[in-house]
Amino acid sequence: MTVQQRTVLAVAVLATFIAFLDGSVVTVALPAIGRELGGGLAVQQWVVDAYLLTLGSVILLAGSLSDLFGRRRVLLWGLAGFAVASALCALAPTAGILVLARGLQGVAGALLVPSSLALILGAFSGAGRPRAIGVWTAITSLASIAGPVLGGVLVDALSWRWVFAVNLLPIAVALLLVRALPRDAVPSTRARVDGIGAGLGVLGLGLPVFALIEHPRFGWGSPLIAGSIVIGAVALVAFVIRERRAAHPMLPLGIFRARDFTVGNVATAFIYGGVAVGTFALALFLQQEAGYSATLAGFALVPSSIVLIALSAYFGRLSGRVGPRVMMTVGPVIAGGGFALMLRISREADYLTEVLPAVVVFGLGMAITVAPLTATILGAVDPARSGIASAVNNAVSRVAGLVAVALAGSAGATMSAVAGFHELAGAAAVALAAGGIISAVGIRNPRGVGGDAAETEVSGHHALLR
Repeated sequence: MTVQQRTVLAVAVLATFIAFLDGSVVTVALPAIGRELGGGLAVQQWVVDAYLLTLGSVILLAGSLSDLFGRRRVLLWGLAGFAVASALCALAPTAGILVLARGLQGVAGALLVPSSLALILGAFSGAGRPRAIGVWTAITSLASIAGPVLGGVLVDALSWRWVFAVNLLPIAVALLLVRALPRDAVPSTRARVDGIGAGLGVLGLGLPVFALIEHPRFGWGSPLIAGSIVIGAVALVAFVIRERRAAHPMLPLGIFRARDFTVGNVATAFIYGGVAVGTFALALFLQQEAGYSATLAGFALVPSSIVLIALSAYFGRLSGRVGPRVMMTVGPVIAGGGFALMLRISREADYLTEVLPAVVVFGLGMAITVAPLTATILGAVDPARSGIASAVNNAVSRVAGLVAVALAGSAGATMSAVAGFHELAGAAAVALAAGGIISAVGIRNPRGVGGDAAETEVSGHHALLR
């Protein structure tokens, strides 16, 4: 890598790590927050949900802004906004202000992820791109391990407020590195934000996400939940109509003509839906039936994260040589095999003989899958649209996970029993295998890679999008 490529990768890793870490670090601080600020379970839930809701709602708009105004500029906006929101969280005198600040953090986090991946796409090409995304995947995956551990240490040794204040140090480093990057190219035409499309997109994503998050508290029959789903669905339809007709759409629908982009996102929905429901069911079963503590249940999946971190960069490099199709086929099937092995787990759930082998196989499958999947989806579109392409893929994976968990939560009271857990683990295995089959049938390797003579679809997309 050149010095500039290393700087770009460091910036992308730091910015994404900050956003991912804040989604996991706060969970262990919730009891302490409740004791100091009050508000009961509802406030604790909204400290988590406000971040998820705004992040999921704004991410399409954030990807569009990244393409319009430049990745470096939008990344600076996101980092500055995240710093301000983190300081507000750390100093929040009331529960209401904390929830509001968490919502602002979600907005800033939405600006960080698409711009980070778009920076990588702009700086790397060829076989170097999946390798760089593999490094990005490996290091940012540390957030899932570091979050609960770091949060627990800070809460016990200092205060829950330091869970948010600690963000300021990596943000300061990232801001210094971003300033070392070359300025964004001046756009050939004046940037125009599709305000109507942005509003419809926020409503179309935000309201269904709100319903999925809050349905356990209000119930599916609640007018609030049912109304959110209906209005959100109408907004999504109106959004698609608007984007078809707008002169400067927020989401150019032409990007879906890229075969690998569309197929990759369909595979993403199955893969991340399966991952969400499987890990959700495992964590619940280990605590409610097998008698694990919350801490031990959280650490049960750590080996999968370690495997992902250790091998993602390697499989990213390998994908650049053999092509993504075989990796995107084999990886999800192996990950699904991990959940299939969970069908052996008994009520006692012996960790070494029953849980650990399944978790390791799952982690291996995800290590094979993630970097090639991300690189293929984002590499299938014109680089000028990489911000919105990244945002679409992030939205698909997040909404798929929320839908899967919502359906799992509605599966009935037997969900925590052995039979119910096996049913959900089996469903996760089937979903992941379906993601692999979809990739095998639909993904095309670039010309001359992996023995596939199919043409790459990157060329010509600029003309399609215009």
